[in-house]
Amino acid sequence: MPSLIDLRRRIRSVKNTQQITKAMKVVSAAKLRRAQDRVLTARPYAQIIRRMVANAAQAAGENEGDEIGLLARRPEKRIQLLVVTADRGLAGAFNSNVIRSAQRFIRDNSGAEVRLELIGRKGRDFFRKRHRLISGEYSTIFQKVPRFEDAQEIAQKVIERFKQGEIDAVYMILNNFKSMMASRLVVSRILPLEPPESVEMIDYIYEQPPKVLLEHLLPRYVEAQIFRALLESAAAEHAARMTAMEAASSNAAEVIDSLTLKMNRVRQASITREIIEIVSGAAALE
Repeated sequence: MPSLIDLRRRIRSVKNTQQITKAMKVVSAAKLRRAQDRVLTARPYAQIIRRMVANAAQAAGENEGDEIGLLARRPEKRIQLLVVTADRGLAGAFNSNVIRSAQRFIRDNSGAEVRLELIGRKGRDFFRKRHRLISGEYSTIFQKVPRFEDAQEIAQKVIERFKQGEIDAVYMILNNFKSMMASRLVVSRILPLEPPESVEMIDYIYEQPPKVLLEHLLPRYVEAQIFRALLESAAAEHAARMTAMEAASSNAAEVIDSLTLKMNRVRQASITREIIEIVSGAAALE
């Protein structure tokens, strides 16, 4: 049985750890509120530009749409996969879920050449030793608030590769922010654009041919989708870390209670033993 001093040291150590987890929870909660506001602000623009592109693509028609570089449909023999993870851990299964999903995607597309664009340090550290086709790494985006310039840089790279025919499709894997208690793992295709069936088609009056508008709208659409993904991932990361730190604080409290109970039993046994020794000594003197 551990001594009284050992138990007190362990209790003090767990209490120090609990203070850290509580502080991290408060910090994540404060960052989450700001990140959530940014996500809610970005969502309407991303949805509207997606609807505009879908309507313009329908108005351009299948023949003209196929002539536009970013709408070209080819057999998916070379796939660009954007893997969005965090730069830090201590966020529960946030990073591991994305990594497992990326590995499953690679297995499911074993007949194709999958190139990885790794956004986030955790994904970079994992796949650097396990996947040979890595086309790019971004390990500092989430150390601060994600910027639109970061999304533009990534978008311009994948757009140029798609136009040049180096890749046939662009997919993205990330955690979408759903609520403060949950996130949703999403695997979505960015290029070529596939108009969603549920989008309401609007009969616009075009001053320029729809094909010309599409050539200008599609790069903006890709940039908006990637920027929204960065914001969604950042908000989901803070939510996951806040939940994980809350669970860690609760577990620390349970450990402290258990160690305190054990310490009280050891102290009571020590006091009882001392009393018995005193009584036995007094009885021996009589």
